[in-house]
Amino acid sequence: MTDPEDLAERVRDGDLRLHELEEHADYDTAAEARRLLVERETGTELEAIGDYTFPAERADPNIENMIGAAQVPMGVVGPVPVNGEETGSDGGAADGEYYLPLATTEGALLASVNRGLGVLRSAGGAEARVTKNGMTRAPVFRVEGVAEAAETVEWVEANLETLREAAESTTSHGELLDIEPYVVGDSVFLRFAFDTKDAMGMNMATIATGEACEVVEAETPASLVALSGNMCSDKKPAAINAVEGRGRSVTADAVIPGELVEDRLHTTADAIAEANTRKNLIGSAKAGSLGFNAHAANVVGAAFLATGQDEAQVVEAANTITTMDAREREDGTTDLYASVSLASLEVGTVGGGTKLPTQSEALDVLGLRGGGDPPGSNADALAEIIAVGALAGELSLLGALSSRHLASAHEDLGR
Repeated sequence: MTDPEDLAERVRDGDLRLHELEEHADYDTAAEARRLLVERETGTELEAIGDYTFPAERADPNIENMIGAAQVPMGVVGPVPVNGEETGSDGGAADGEYYLPLATTEGALLASVNRGLGVLRSAGGAEARVTKNGMTRAPVFRVEGVAEAAETVEWVEANLETLREAAESTTSHGELLDIEPYVVGDSVFLRFAFDTKDAMGMNMATIATGEACEVVEAETPASLVALSGNMCSDKKPAAINAVEGRGRSVTADAVIPGELVEDRLHTTADAIAEANTRKNLIGSAKAGSLGFNAHAANVVGAAFLATGQDEAQVVEAANTITTMDAREREDGTTDLYASVSLASLEVGTVGGGTKLPTQSEALDVLGLRGGGDPPGSNADALAEIIAVGALAGELSLLGALSSRHLASAHEDLGR
């Protein structure tokens, strides 16, 4: 067995590079050697980082230069009540009650979400639907000018099937849905959208788009400059994702009886609706925000860490609009209509970090690990459950704000 001490010394002496250690030892020994090196170079002890419970080889597709694992506390909220339908084209993929694992370091978050979920359960549950699906990749091409740009766009629009055949030749699951062209001077952007089924699908979309780009270059005057031209737009705040969507666009809503709002949230439907309008809509507009919500990214981020999603894509998932509306009943009482619409929630139940042991177990808690039947249904269900979780978080926080209980709630929990 290779000695990790020896490997660490060889790296210090310049005989080996950090990324070459797996060529000389098993994955766990390589990770231990890196820890030893970092400990000596920085004067730290990495006991907790090195105390992980899965074979390091399992993480090989997900990390380079592994030294251990970051351990984020994980809790669970729920049950999350989702009123879907098992049959029918208008039904949701999620139907029933689910425990949702959330990983976070923010105290009071899960308590707040659980409070909102309790209100939703008492109100009969929430509806949730994926309204649009399409993972995008948008390459940028160079042309001589507007004439060549127009020629390129015309060819692309006339040969969608040719490009679909090229793109889909790279994958057994992905389907090319559409190509939307954009012209800016001598730059042509082609925004490819794919149905990637139960995978989040960023790599799938990138590889498929690359194959199609070769056809575009061969048949038009356009020359590829970059496979991603930021019109996608990945891992950045972008209005195009807020409007057109990316990944899954999902909406969840519920009607909360007025008496339930008063009993459980200690406020009124009118007060929550006003707080939402002045805070989430007017305040967000004045700030120039792309997201019009209270803290949807909190739930999304915690769900992403727990279930192995790409955590950088929380920035797009924050493209959420929260609406709250006071609805008067015939008997004069006022109910609360509450909704969240997440324009670009990029999730999957296969591939990427979903295969890691902890994250796989979290998906098992939801009953959603792996591919669904039909394909895409597991990722749709995950999106819908997260959306209902985000709705609960919005409901709870807006209730706390409108009742002026936010600070006292944190004080009571000691956070």
